[in-house]
Amino acid sequence: MTDLALECTNLYKKIGKKEILKGISLKVEKGDILGFIGPNGAGKTTTIKLILGLQGITHGTVKINGYDVEKDFTKAIRSVGAIVENPDLYMYLTGYENLKLISNLYKSVDDDRIKEVVKLVGLENRINDKVSKYSLGMRQRLGVAQAILHKPNLLILDEPTNGLDPEGIRSIRELLVNLAKNEGMGVLISSHNLSELENFCNKICMIKNGVIIETNDIYRIKENIQSSYIIKVQNLEKVKSIIKQGIEIIDENKFKINIKEDKIPDIIKFLVENDIKILEVKEEMASLEEAFLKKTGGNVID
Repeated sequence: MTDLALECTNLYKKIGKKEILKGISLKVEKGDILGFIGPNGAGKTTTIKLILGLQGITHGTVKINGYDVEKDFTKAIRSVGAIVENPDLYMYLTGYENLKLISNLYKSVDDDRIKEVVKLVGLENRINDKVSKYSLGMRQRLGVAQAILHKPNLLILDEPTNGLDPEGIRSIRELLVNLAKNEGMGVLISSHNLSELENFCNKICMIKNGVIIETNDIYRIKENIQSSYIIKVQNLEKVKSIIKQGIEIIDENKFKINIKEDKIPDIIKFLVENDIKILEVKEEMASLEEAFLKKTGGNVID
């Protein structure tokens, strides 16, 4: 059995004369959490719809666990769980009743599996309440529970943290990390929340105008972006008088400067020669958002 939960190769999607996707290729291995990022209209949701068989592929292939989505759809899709936009829930039913309805679609899902999933998503205390009484975060967790009920090894989520408060986002993040680590599930997650993706994705795929710009481990994505350095000194006023440009004041004795690592000794030497006592030098790694803006030429995610 292949370690690849998902493999997209040279995907094209054309609607009328407009080419939406132009040769998209990406992979998700079991246990990976791949963040799929790009501006609105870049082609993220279209790619997800092609993967799930919700739209026809103009050219290229999608394989899930080795099965071609177009040639062997039933076998390919049976090990996939997905939430595109918002989960479909019956608000007047309880959480348990919603899961019970979904379980009827699968021969292998019994009450023990429902209880197992309820525990996985942390809804034990509220599973018998009506969904209409759930918070948005609880509904998202119930949606994930529906998606993983049949033990898929690929989970696809399109903007799962939209509208969630910080606690709801943290809850979803911890759940996805648990599923990838302990269940061996491959996760493809599309989101605009780059600071949040940075906390739990191990790989990132960047898309712009229907083209993949880069796919790599998250630390590789960021490593070639110039870092900032925060320097704590005893006399910041003097620093401001001798370095008039290129620094950002943090507080009464700290400033930030964007320079390459090999230039740090030079700036330290310069400060010491000007009788400025240095108390601390701390590297501030480039964020995923900074890396994205650099690699896409300033395309914001809006």
